[in-house]
Amino acid sequence: MTGSEAPPSFRLAYVPGVTPGKWVRIWQERLPGTPLDLVAVPAAEAQRLLREGGADAGVVRLPVDRTVFSAIPLYTETTVVVVPKDHAIAAVDEVSLEDLADDVVFQPLDDTLPWQGLPGRPAIERPATTADAIELVAAGVGVLVVPQSLARLHHRRDLTYRPVTDAPRSGVALSWPEDRTTDLVDDFIGIVRGRTVNSTRGRRPSPAERPEGTAKGTTKDQPKDGARRAGRPAREAAGGTSAAGGRRGAATGRGGTPAGRRGARPGRPRRRS
Repeated sequence: MTGSEAPPSFRLAYVPGVTPGKWVRIWQERLPGTPLDLVAVPAAEAQRLLREGGADAGVVRLPVDRTVFSAIPLYTETTVVVVPKDHAIAAVDEVSLEDLADDVVFQPLDDTLPWQGLPGRPAIERPATTADAIELVAAGVGVLVVPQSLARLHHRRDLTYRPVTDAPRSGVALSWPEDRTTDLVDDFIGIVRGRTVNSTRGRRPSPAERPEGTAKGTTKDQPKDGARRAGRPAREAAGGTSAAGGRRGAATGRGGTPAGRRGARPGRPRRRS
């Protein structure tokens, strides 16, 4: 590599609420010569970014287009409702969608939940972003139902949140274009799945990475075929076996008498005249 050439890098996209820090630290420990660049992207834009090559892989929200992308589901988030601290909901541990019937429930344009029908009373208009909806909740205008990670991301001292037991949930996955499964993508998959450095489930090493003198499919400690033959027991090399009734019996006569001592039958005794 010349001085003008930059080392290859791995670009990882991530959507709001996702925290890939742990995986990034492991990457830096295992592949210190390969930079990992983080690319923040709105949830609605993540698939387009990956499709156009703006990142090698992404930690995104499901669903994704499985005709284009591979995906490894990572976890499913708890759904919560964000309310002012003086709201009645703040006094309970959890709520159901029915408990929101009298509240204005905001659905921002970047909402990530797969709603079949929004609970509560509809807002006059939809906020542009989750951050805008949080500002409206803080003003006491309504409430917001979101994945828990987004409630934490937009935390304010005057707001709190509670789990909603029967609300739809958002799944998070590692995803990448199926036709661009590179070695670096395989390396990151191994990190996300918790594989160790020496795991045999990772990508196969290139010939340059194999230990010197090791052929494909063999190991240094594996004896060569000739060495295995040389180490066979003497009786096996001679064609014998210790199995009962085996070939060793062919070398002896009845009663264990060596076959080589079996001569002609003794003659009949002469009659005395």
